[in-house]
Order: sequence, then structure tokens, then C-alpha cells
Amino acid sequence: MQRHLRSAWLRTLAYSFLWLCLAALVGALAGQVWMALAIVAILTLGWHHWRLRGLILRSLSRRRLPPATGSSSWDALENLIAHNQRQTRARKRRLLEMLQAYRAAADALPDAVVVVDRNTQRIEWFNQAAGPLLGLQGMADRGKALVQRLQPMPLAHWLTAGRHAEPILDATSPHDPNIRLHLRLVPYSDHRWLLVARDVTKLLHLERVRRDFVANVSHELRTPLTVVHGYLDMMEPEDFPGTGPMLEEMRKQSQRMTQLVEDLLTLSRLEAQSPGELDNVSMAPVLATLQREANALSQGRHRVTLEDDGTVDLLGSVRELHSAFSNLVSNAVRYTPEGGSIAIRLAREGQGATLSVRDTGYGIASQHIPRLTERFYRVSSSRSRESGGTGLGLSIVKHILGLHNAHLVIHSEVGKGSEFSCRFDASHVTVRNDTDSVPKEPATP
Repeated sequence: MQRHLRSAWLRTLAYSFLWLCLAALVGALAGQVWMALAIVAILTLGWHHWRLRGLILRSLSRRRLPPATGSSSWDALENLIAHNQRQTRARKRRLLEMLQAYRAAADALPDAVVVVDRNTQRIEWFNQAAGPLLGLQGMADRGKALVQRLQPMPLAHWLTAGRHAEPILDATSPHDPNIRLHLRLVPYSDHRWLLVARDVTKLLHLERVRRDFVANVSHELRTPLTVVHGYLDMMEPEDFPGTGPMLEEMRKQSQRMTQLVEDLLTLSRLEAQSPGELDNVSMAPVLATLQREANALSQGRHRVTLEDDGTVDLLGSVRELHSAFSNLVSNAVRYTPEGGSIAIRLAREGQGATLSVRDTGYGIASQHIPRLTERFYRVSSSRSRESGGTGLGLSIVKHILGLHNAHLVIHSEVGKGSEFSCRFDASHVTVRNDTDSVPKEPATP
């Protein structure tokens, strides 16, 4: 293409020079050289202006014009512009097809997808599922403020968090109160957010059915287990010669089943519970109780240390927090060999606080750590049965911390021990006042 343009330009230049030479020859014969040159120059300039006008009109035309058939530089330039126009139209057509395909794919999604301007928080676009799930309809809702359009959903503070906004796990649809939604905010560019709303009504219903089933079954198992355990306590090995080991094993397993039922009922209660009123939990007596319980469970087999920076207390339920911390301490004692050490530490971190339990036990392989808080998940089944665990302790810890706007962080290495840290944010941390009277120690649940 470049070679063709160059040859056309040289050809046009040669033609112009030839016309000027011919004009000079004719002018010399007529005795009017400059006049002849001026006339030819004006005609050449006019011809160039006429071709420039045609080029401008051709560029502005939206019609597909036939290619120029001449050999001048203007014809080559017109053909080049026409070629570029065809390529531009082809690119626009491909982009339009891709855009239509993406919109069709977005409309086919069962989840509502809303594009929101990050600065104005106004709706730019949404798919078809946003109609039945969020009540957004057609062009009328485009350009409207998202928070006002989706009232009474609490989105103002959520949108303010932006990139750090946590998903809303259970929200009522503003269009249909019977629909429960899972909301997620995805910042996908510097100027736009993507709001994704998923219908989780059936999932929440199934979860409620499962929770009720577990709670009912656990409650029904309580009575027969109490009866069996009571009769086993009444049976003395002296009255039944040769059955001593069997009776002891039966008592052990009935106690384990009773503990399992109690843990299941605790989990069901925590899952159905919403965050309640926050009480000031004085951590000094709680930590002292945890250390005393660890020493009682260890019976001198481990070295138990306590570290308290004395600066913070927590807000929440003293009974539930003690239950969560006690689970971590008892696990550390159970899974640490004799002669090991267990360290309980409460310290302030930034605006929040962290209570950690570190041991020098067996340690946990990295592939098991993400699943430790699942129900009945065991790293080693034989070791868990020997220690008397139910497989529900860390799940209970997770739910209790969730009710206190906290989370559990686990660090562990095989052969070097583990550290379980409960991290609380500033909303559940208060500055300790040493002048306050020390409350009573929490009772063991």
C-alpha cells in the first residue's frame, strides 16, 4: 500500500511538471511565458482543490462508494480512506456482535447483574434477572441512584466500603419479600462496580430444614442417652464379674455420645441466634479461668503460660466467648504430647485485639487447615477418638466468633505445633479500666 501511494504521488508530480513544461513551451512560442505558466498553475491548483473537495465528501459519506479507478495520488488516497473505512466498519460490526453476545450471556444468567458508576453510585446497566430479583425495569431505572432505587435494603454503608465490602449473605428483595438474596460487590474498573445478587431462598430453606432436623434429633436423643448413662452408672463391676472393662467402655462411649448431642444442640442454637446485646467482658478473670482449666485438664503434663497486656476487654457474651476460648485451650492440651507447652495470649493489634492459643503439639498439615472448622472434619480419626473430641469444637468456635464480628486464623506446621488466633475488630474491643471492680469469673458452660 505504501509503495502504491508513493508511485501515485510521483506520477502526479511528473504530470504536473510535464504540464508546466508544456505551458512554458507554448508561452515561449506566443511570447507570454509567465502568463501561460500562471494559467496552468491556476488550473492545476483548481483541479487539486476539486479533488480535495471530492475526498472530503467521500470521507463524510456513510454510503459504500465504488473504488476510484484513476492513477493519481488523489485516487490512491481515496482508495486508502475507503479501505480504512471498510476495516473500521468491520471492527464496529465485530464489536457490536461481541457486545450483543455478552449482553445475551448476561441476560441468560440466573443472577441479577447491575453495573454501577463508582463516583455517583447510579445505575448504568442491568440484566433481565434484575427485574424479578431487584425490581429494576427497563430504561426508566437507568441513571437512578442505586441506594434510593433498592430501598429499604441497607446499601449506603455497604457501597461506601467499596473494594473492602463483605458480601451480604441474607437480604430481603425490595421487589418480593419472599425472596432472599446474597449480594456481592465486585469493583472491576476504576470507575464502575458490579453488583451481583443471587437468589438463595431455596438454599436458606434447606439450611433451616437441616438445622431443625439436627436440633430435633439431638433433642430426642438426649432422653434415651440419659437413661442408658444412668443405668450404666448403677451397674458396678463387682456385681457382674468379668464385665468391668466392657462397662467402662460403655460408660466412656455413652459420655462421648452425650457430649456429641450437647455440641450439636449448641451449634443449632448458635446458627439460629443473631447478635444480641453487647456486654462488657472483663478478660482478666476469663484468662485466669482458662489457665486454671488448662492446668486441670493437663494434670501437670504440660507447661501452661498466660500473657495479658492488660489494655483491652471485649464486648459480647461472656458465656459464649468463654466457650470458644475453652475449646481452643482444651484442643491444645489434648493434641500436645507430654512435656510440651501451651501459651495463652491476649494483646491489642491496631484498633482490634487478638486472643491466641499456641501449643507445641503434633501440628497440622497445610492441606487440612482450610477444612478444620467443618463439622466432624478430622485430621486423624484415631487420634481424635483417643482424645475424646467430637469433631464439632472448632465449628462452634467459628460460629461464636461470627456472632462477635471476629474470625479465626490458624497457623500450623507439622512437628512444630499450632497457633489458633481469635481476631476481634474495633467494634468489639474496649479499653480496660483498672479502677473498675473485677467481675466474677465466668461459669464453665
